[in-house]
Amino acid sequence: MKVLSTLDRTIHASSHQHSCLHPSFVLTLSSALNLSRRVTPVPAQIRLSHSLFTYCFKSSPTSRFSSLHHSYPSSSSSHTLSLFSRPIFSTLPRSGPLGYKTLLTLRSLPRHSNFHPYSLHTSTLALNTRSSFNMAKIIDGKAIAQKLRNDIKSQIEEVRKTAPSFSPKLSIIQVGEREDSSVYVNMKKKAAKEAGMDFELFHLPATITQYELLSRVQALNNDPKVHGILVQLPLPDHLDDRIVTEAIDPKKDVDGFHAINIGHLSKRASEPAFVPCTPKGVIELIKSTDVVMAGKKAVVVGRSDIVGTPVFSLLTKNNCTVTLCHSKTMNLPEIVKTADILVVAIGSAGFIKGEWIKEGAVVIDVGTNAVEDSTKKAGIRWVGDVEYATASQRAGHITPVPGGVGPMTVAMLMQNTYLSAVRFLNEGRHRTINPLPLQLLDPVPNDIDIALAQKPKPIKFIADELGILPCELELYGEYKAKVSLDILERLSHRKNGRYVVVTGITPTPLGEGKSTTTVGLVQALGAHLDKIAFGCVRQPSQGPTFGIKGGAAGGGYSQVIPMDEFNLHLTGDIHAVTAANNLLAAAIDARIFHEKTQSDKALFSRLCPTKKGKKVFAAVMLGRLQRLGINKTDPAELTPEEVSRFVRLDIDPETITWQRVMDTNDRFLRRIEIGRNDTEAGHERMTGFDIAVASEVMAVLALSTDLKDMRERLGKMVVASSKAGEPVTADDIGIGGALTVLMKDAIKPNVMQTLEGTPMFVHAGPFANIAHGNSSIIADRIALKLAGIEPGENEEMMGYVVTEAGFGADIGMEKFFDIKCRTSGLVPDCAVLVATVKALKMHGGGPEVTPGKPLPEVYNSENLELLESGCDNLKKHIENAKKFGVPVVVAINKFTSDTDAEMALIRKIALEAGADNAVACENWAKGGLGAVELGQAVIQACSKPINFKYLYSLESDIASKIETISKEMYGADGIELSDLAKEKIATYTRQGFGNLPICMAKTHLSLSHDPKLKNRPVGFKIPIRDIRASVGAGFLYPLCGAMQTMPGLPTRPCFYDVDIDFETGNVVGLF
Repeated sequence: MKVLSTLDRTIHASSHQHSCLHPSFVLTLSSALNLSRRVTPVPAQIRLSHSLFTYCFKSSPTSRFSSLHHSYPSSSSSHTLSLFSRPIFSTLPRSGPLGYKTLLTLRSLPRHSNFHPYSLHTSTLALNTRSSFNMAKIIDGKAIAQKLRNDIKSQIEEVRKTAPSFSPKLSIIQVGEREDSSVYVNMKKKAAKEAGMDFELFHLPATITQYELLSRVQALNNDPKVHGILVQLPLPDHLDDRIVTEAIDPKKDVDGFHAINIGHLSKRASEPAFVPCTPKGVIELIKSTDVVMAGKKAVVVGRSDIVGTPVFSLLTKNNCTVTLCHSKTMNLPEIVKTADILVVAIGSAGFIKGEWIKEGAVVIDVGTNAVEDSTKKAGIRWVGDVEYATASQRAGHITPVPGGVGPMTVAMLMQNTYLSAVRFLNEGRHRTINPLPLQLLDPVPNDIDIALAQKPKPIKFIADELGILPCELELYGEYKAKVSLDILERLSHRKNGRYVVVTGITPTPLGEGKSTTTVGLVQALGAHLDKIAFGCVRQPSQGPTFGIKGGAAGGGYSQVIPMDEFNLHLTGDIHAVTAANNLLAAAIDARIFHEKTQSDKALFSRLCPTKKGKKVFAAVMLGRLQRLGINKTDPAELTPEEVSRFVRLDIDPETITWQRVMDTNDRFLRRIEIGRNDTEAGHERMTGFDIAVASEVMAVLALSTDLKDMRERLGKMVVASSKAGEPVTADDIGIGGALTVLMKDAIKPNVMQTLEGTPMFVHAGPFANIAHGNSSIIADRIALKLAGIEPGENEEMMGYVVTEAGFGADIGMEKFFDIKCRTSGLVPDCAVLVATVKALKMHGGGPEVTPGKPLPEVYNSENLELLESGCDNLKKHIENAKKFGVPVVVAINKFTSDTDAEMALIRKIALEAGADNAVACENWAKGGLGAVELGQAVIQACSKPINFKYLYSLESDIASKIETISKEMYGADGIELSDLAKEKIATYTRQGFGNLPICMAKTHLSLSHDPKLKNRPVGFKIPIRDIRASVGAGFLYPLCGAMQTMPGLPTRPCFYDVDIDFETGNVVGLF
C-alpha cells in the first residue's frame, strides 16, 4: 500500500499545534500496524521527544516495539546505531522536542536506509483507517493567503497595463502606542507592500480628541487616492469605536464593519461594498476544501459582530442551513455533532471537544488563545477554540492555530482594498447621461416659462453619472456646483475627447443664436445620439441681463437651467473678479498717496516692519527686489539708494490703465474724478468704471491653466508705468497673492445642465473685444478629460466638448485659435459656423435690424436673391475657419419663417465655399431633437484628419501680427497705425512684451472696423488708434475704434419685466 496519507496528515497537524506526539499515540500506532516488511516512519514534520525517540528505536526485541524493530533487515540495525553515533547523533537534542532540523538529519541518510522518510513503504497494512485514524486534512491558511496575495499583485499589474496610474492605497489610522496594535499594523503594511499597494499610516497620539480623529477620517474619505480606510482598534477609552468606524465612507470601509455594509450583508437581496475580512477568509478556507456548501448543515459557535454574525450571513448566502450558537446554547454538543461545516469563534481555548465533531466535517477554528507552556520561550503557545488533537481525528478538514484563519484576515484586507480600487476606477470610467424628457409645445413659450416648466436633476446626480467624485464637487444649492481642479490629476491618463468650437458669421445686433446652437448641439449629442457631451460657455454679466440684451442661457428648448441662477450671481465668480479688481485699484491710488507723503525711510519702515527685533521682507517683495537687480534678502543689507528704488514705484498717474469695475450697466461711471475729499486734496485724477467682465482679472481667470498659473498671471498684470517708463505690476504693489486668495474659488469651473439634463460648464466671461471672448481653459480641460477615453478603450466611446467663441469667426474664433488654443495647447477637431437667413439677407442689402423694433417684412418672407447676395459674408467666414486647418460645419439656425428653398441655397453655397457640411437646425423649437442632423455632421467631421496651424508666429513683430490678422481675417488691404499706436509698439517691445499674441478690439458688426460696412467689404485699411497690454492675461489689444467697456441702460431696460412670484418663489420676466 501507499504511504498512509492519514498518518502524514495527523503528524503534520501535530506539528502545527507545536506539541509532541503523546507516547500513548505511538503505542496505539505500533499495535495497529501489522508490518510485514517496512513501514513509513514519522515524516519530517513530526516532533518527538528525545527520550521517546530513543525508547522507540533502541528497545529490546521483547519490548512492545519488537514488531517494529524485528521487521527490518539486519542491516537496519547498523543504521539505527549510526543514528546515535557521531556525527549524526550529536545533532539531536538531548531533551525537548525533536524538530525540523532533526528530521533533516534523518533525510540525510541513504535513500535505501529503512529510516529515510521517503524509502519506507508498506505492502500490507491491516488497518481500518476510518475507525482508527480519521485524520483531517489540514487547511493551510498561510499557503492559501500567500497565493491570494500573489494573485492580487498580479491583478494589480494587469490593471496597470490599461490604467498606468492605477495604484490601490490603504490608509490606516492608529491611535496611541499599543504594542499589539503596532504588530497588526506592521503586518498589514508588509502585506500591502508585497502586493504592490500604496500604504499610509497615520499614527496619532492617544490624547487626540474625537473631533480631530473624525476630521482625519473625513479627509481620507475625501481623498480620491485612498481606496481603503481602517481605524486600528481598540481605541483609547475616551473615543467611541462605533462613531469613529461608522464615520468611514462605506465605499472605503475595507474592514467591512460599517453598519451599512453589515446591514447589506444580512439582507438576502443586497450585497455590501465589502465583506468583513475574517468572515470572508473563513468562506475562502471552506471553498478551498472543494466541499460544496449548498445544502450543508452549518453551525456557527460565537455570535460576535466581528465574526459569528457575519459568518452566519455568509453561510446563509451560500445556501447552507445555518444554526448560530454561543456559550449559553443548550445541548451544544448535540448541535455541533450535526454540523457538516463548523465555524468556531468563541474565544475559549479547547471549548469545542473533539468527540463533538461530526466525522468528515469541515472545521474552521477562528479562535486564538494563549495557554501556558513552559517549553516555549515566551512561556505560552497559541491554541484555538477547538480541542485540536481529538478533533483532527474526526474532522475531514480542519484549520490549525496558528496558520489557519489568521493569515486569511490580512489577505482579505488586501483583496478588499484591491476591489475598492477597481471599483473606484470603474466608477470613474463609467459615464452615462440620463436625459430629461422635453414636452415640446407649439407655439414655443417664453424662455423663462420653458425653463420653469422643466424640473432639473440634482447636480450631484449629474456629477455621479459623469464620474465626478463627491469629493471633487462643491455644491452651491441643488442645481449648480463647482468642480475641483484635482480631477485633472486623477484623469490625467485619459485621452481627451473631441473638441468642437461654435462660432458664427457677422451677426445682426440681435445675435444669430450661437449660444442656442451650442446648447442644442450638446443636447443632440448627449440626449439623442448616445454620446457623452459637455458644453462650455461663458458666464453672463448681469449688466446685459437687466439691460437690453437679456440673459445668455440660450433660448427656446435649448437652454441652460435653472435660467435665473445662470444669469444672476451663479456662484459669485463675477463678484470675486469685482473684489479683486477694485482692491488693486484702491492699492494703486493708496501707493501713490503714501509715496507723496512719506520719506524713503518712513516708507521702508512701514513696508518692512520689525518682527521679533528684525525687519523682514514679505515673500512678494523678494520678487520685486530680483526685478530691480537687488539680490539681497535681508532688509538691513540694503543701501539707501537700494531702499529708495525698492520703496518708490513712482507711478505716473497719466499712465494708469487700471479702472474700477462693477457688474451693472451705468454710463455715468464711464468717466469720473476721484480724490475730491479734503483728506486727499492734491491727489485728484480722472479715471472711470468698466463693467466687471471687462476686467483683466476676468481674462486671467479664463486663460489660467491652474492655480499657480493664475497667481503668476495676476502678479504680472501691468497697471501703469513709472515716470521712468518702466512697467508697474500688481506684484510690484505687493498684491498678487491677495488677489489670488480672492480668486481661489472662482478658478473652479461651475457645472450646470441643459433642459435635457446634459452637462454644461459655465466659467469665466471675458469681453470678446478688448479680451478674447471665450470660456475658461480649465473648464475645457476638465470637460475633455471627462469626455475622454481610457487607454485601450475604443475610440467610438469618445465624447464631445462643445465650446463657444464670442462674436463672429473673424473675432472670437480667431482669438480662440491664436490665444486660447496657443495657451492651452488644445487643438479643436471641428468648427461649427452658425448662420441665419436674417443675417445673410441683411448682408445682402436688407434693411437695418434694430433691437426693440419689429423686423422688416423682407426678413419674414422668401427672397433668394437677397439671400444669395449676402452669402459672401458666409463664404469669407468659411475661408477664415479653413485657414486654421480644421473641418467646418455650417449650422443654419432655422426660424419659423425660413423656407426650405432658403435652406437649400445656403447649404449649396456653403459646400461650394469649402464647408465639410451644412445642415439646418431647429433646436430652438425642438431642443436636441432639432439638432440631431447637426450632431451627426459634427461626429462625421471630427473623424477627419486635421492640419491645425496658427495664423501667425509669436516671433513676428507687433505690427506684422496686427497686419496679418487684418488681411487674413477681415480682408483688409493693410493697417494704419496712429502715432500713439507706434509709440505703444516701441514701448511694449522695449519692455519685453513684443512676443505676446494679439487680441484685436474692433466692432463685431462688420468684417471691417466700420459697423456700417456689411457683407464682405473690400478696399479698406484697419486703423489702429491705440494699443494696450493685458500682460497678465497674456496679450496685447489694439483698439480699432472707440471701444465701449461700460454699457448704458436703454430707454426700456429688461428689468421692467423681472419680478418674483411670492407663492412659488420663482423669478419671472427673464429672457
